[in-house]
Amino acid sequence: MILLLGGTSDIGTETVQRLCQGRTVVAAARRPEAVPDFPGAASRHVLPFDAADLTGHRRLVEEAERTAGEKVDIAVVAFGILGDQARAEADEAHAAEIATVDYTAQVSMLTVLADHMDSGDIVAFSSVAGWRARRANYVYGSTKAGLDAFCQGLSDRLHGTDLRLYVARPGFVIGSMTEGMTPAPMSVTPAQVAEAVVARVRAGRPGTFWVPGALRVLAGVMRLVPRPIWRHMPR
Repeated sequence: MILLLGGTSDIGTETVQRLCQGRTVVAAARRPEAVPDFPGAASRHVLPFDAADLTGHRRLVEEAERTAGEKVDIAVVAFGILGDQARAEADEAHAAEIATVDYTAQVSMLTVLADHMDSGDIVAFSSVAGWRARRANYVYGSTKAGLDAFCQGLSDRLHGTDLRLYVARPGFVIGSMTEGMTPAPMSVTPAQVAEAVVARVRAGRPGTFWVPGALRVLAGVMRLVPRPIWRHMPR
C-alpha cells in the first residue's frame, strides 16, 4: 500500500501517479475533497490529516492500514507550506506555524514511519532553500535545513535494514505553492521531481539527491558567495 501524506501536494501526487499501478493508495490531506484520482490504482482511499496535530500521526498511519487492509510499504511525506516570509518576520505565530508544519511535523511523521514500517520505502523532500538560508525566505529555508540534517541522520540509522529513505533536494519548484513567483535558475516542475524520485525508488538507490543533478554544482558555488552579497540574493 502507498501512503501519501499531503494528498494535494503537486510533487506528492505526481510521484504517486507514477507508482500506483495496481496498488492501493491511501492519501491523507487537510482538504480531503481536493485529493485527485490516481488512475491505475487498484483502489483509492482518502483520510483527513492535520499535520500540526502531532499526537495524531501514529493513529493516522494505523488507520490508513486498517482502511486499506494492507501494510504501508511506500510512504511519501509531501505535506508542507511555504508561508509568508514578510508576515512571519512580525507575526511569531505564523513563523511558528511554518516551523511546525515544515519541520516538527515532518520529524514526527518520519519517526513514526521509521518505527512502524518493517520494510519498504520512505520518500521525503528537502530543498535547495535549506542549503544556505537567504534573507528572502529564511523562515522556510531554516525548516528545510533542519529537515535535511534530520534525514541524513535517519538515513544512517536505517542503513543495513529493510527500510530505505529517499530524500529529494529539488531547486525552485514551479507549482501551485510558488504560483506568481519568478522561477530561479535550474527550476524544476513537480513532474520532473517525481520522475527523479521514482527512478531512484525503482533502482533501489536510497539517499539524498539533487533535482536536477546539475544543481549540485550551483549549490557548491552558493556556499562560497560572501555574506554581504548573499544577503541581497532573491528567493
